[in-house]
Amino acid sequence: MIPPGYDLCVSESELWVCNIGQIDYRSALELQERLRTARQQELIPDTLLLLEHNPRVYTRGRRSGPGELTMGDAFYESQGIEIITTNRGGKVTYHGPGQLVGYPIVQVSDVVAYVRVLEQALVSALKDEGIFARARPQDGPDYTGVWVEDRKIASIGVHVAKGVTTHGFAVNVDNDLTPFSWVVACGLPSVAMTSIALESTAPPTGGEAAGNQTGGASGILDTAVSCGPASPRVICFRKRAAFALAQALGHRQRLVTRERLESFAAADVVGAVSTLH
Repeated sequence: MIPPGYDLCVSESELWVCNIGQIDYRSALELQERLRTARQQELIPDTLLLLEHNPRVYTRGRRSGPGELTMGDAFYESQGIEIITTNRGGKVTYHGPGQLVGYPIVQVSDVVAYVRVLEQALVSALKDEGIFARARPQDGPDYTGVWVEDRKIASIGVHVAKGVTTHGFAVNVDNDLTPFSWVVACGLPSVAMTSIALESTAPPTGGEAAGNQTGGASGILDTAVSCGPASPRVICFRKRAAFALAQALGHRQRLVTRERLESFAAADVVGAVSTLH
């Protein structure tokens, strides 16, 4: 809990959104764990990390089984793709530049309902992109995620500890889809992966993407957000995804810097206060 006398401006009505840019998988995982501890201690409100993973990586979930990595370790190493086993739900998937990854660090009481919220938030964000997608809960856990007809555009896998989530979603924006064909993606041998770039008929311009960085009525802009390189499509869609998830969770969004999050994650109350004044 926050010590008495400290005003850290933490509002339970807000979803803090941090655009990190490109980051390696292990560093992002370590940051998530520290933020989850901070959320459990109520040092931060519900928080969303938006990023791209670089270097490229395959991650194996709790339901992963033998035979999903069909090409063999030597092949993946030759392609510069690491393989990491995680505690999230789901099976093997791929992350790389051009794919928008979202890691919500939020309090939940019903994990299945939370996954449905993630799916519907992404369906809503994709609709704003002009792409009509759907969730497939009736088809079982192997079909968790978001689909355009029978093509998968977004994967979801979460982990919950003491009522707070880590991991989350990955939306194919304009990334290379080839690495999905080198594994049994999502545990589905015949799955066809797709992306916003393939499904959209109107690519955003740099100007349109820049315009989507303003807070407007949909959120509150904090100080300048540090983030790595991102394509116009990724910049555009991450704004849509953050807004849709904030709405689905009943929050308003507030953009925060990674430095501010780090202060809270370290339980550095003095440092956190100093960044707010």
